Amino acid sequence: MMILRPIQKSDYAALLNIAHESGHGFTSLPVNEELLQNKIARSEASFLKETDIPFDEGYLFVLEDNETGEVVGTSAIEAAVGLDDAFYHYHLSKVIHSSRTLDVYKAVDILTLCNDYTGATELCTLFLKDGYRKGLNGKLLSKSRFMFIKQHQHRFADTVIAEMRGVSDENGKSPFWQWLEEHFFSMDFPTADYLTGIGQKVFIAELMPKYPIYVNLLSKDAQAVIGQVHNNTRPAIELLKSEGFTFNGYVDIFDAGPTVEAKVDNIRTVRSVQHKQVTIGQPQGGSPVMVANDKLAGYRATVAELQVDPASDEIVISAELASALNIVSGDSVSIATL
Repeated sequence: MMILRPIQKSDYAALLNIAHESGHGFTSLPVNEELLQNKIARSEASFLKETDIPFDEGYLFVLEDNETGEVVGTSAIEAAVGLDDAFYHYHLSKVIHSSRTLDVYKAVDILTLCNDYTGATELCTLFLKDGYRKGLNGKLLSKSRFMFIKQHQHRFADTVIAEMRGVSDENGKSPFWQWLEEHFFSMDFPTADYLTGIGQKVFIAELMPKYPIYVNLLSKDAQAVIGQVHNNTRPAIELLKSEGFTFNGYVDIFDAGPTVEAKVDNIRTVRSVQHKQVTIGQPQGGSPVMVANDKLAGYRATVAELQVDPASDEIVISAELASALNIVSGDSVSIATL
């Protein structure tokens, strides 16, 4: 059984291994031991914090194979981005160049540096190890965050975003960044990405072009990847689109990967969550559903085959499942269909 739970200090070695395996372009998990340890400590503090508004909390989850104890993936939620450190994007829009006298009319795409998503909740740090990219593991790792947001909605903003990894090769070369590097920077993409990951973002404000960039002045390779995702990220963006997330022209400032967004109340899983009271017994099979306890620091979620009666406030689960979720008869659970 796969169990999603909050990260613990003892998961450090597993998180470092995932940081190595995730490769270039995975900004939120740079290979930096001190930063990774700080991420774990910050997450533990966030789960224990009492708050009724989103601020600087960061909730980091791990997916654990409870038969082997191996941590096989991560996902996270940032409660509100950009409140204590600038959160940059490029916004893709159009300007019109026209002259009635010359009978010329031309629409031109431009990229404008902005901080429009300041205060939004961000889904991030989604990674699943190769051997476990099968079955419903990916859906559990990603979608269980929506159940958590639904349960603790006062801790999160009304708008939820996710930055999708953009196009880069196995050596970390990004066509979009290569153009920026040539004209404005003197560092390669992995270095810029790493500096951002460890929180050293001042160079962005210092060196990024201050005025809109005309897209047709970029190299053809750079133009081609604006708003496109890395091959490994395609399943993730398709999943988010199925949840109701949309692309509204915001792209990453390094690799031009798309940022997608949704209002919390419009997210499919959030709308479909049902709350049930638990009875421990012998369930009679059913369909795979996500099921999670309603705890904060003790949050647990998994996938199980259960019979869910929409008209009933109760659900029967096995003793094994109750133990995995750290619940007893009479406790409440959240359930969402897959």
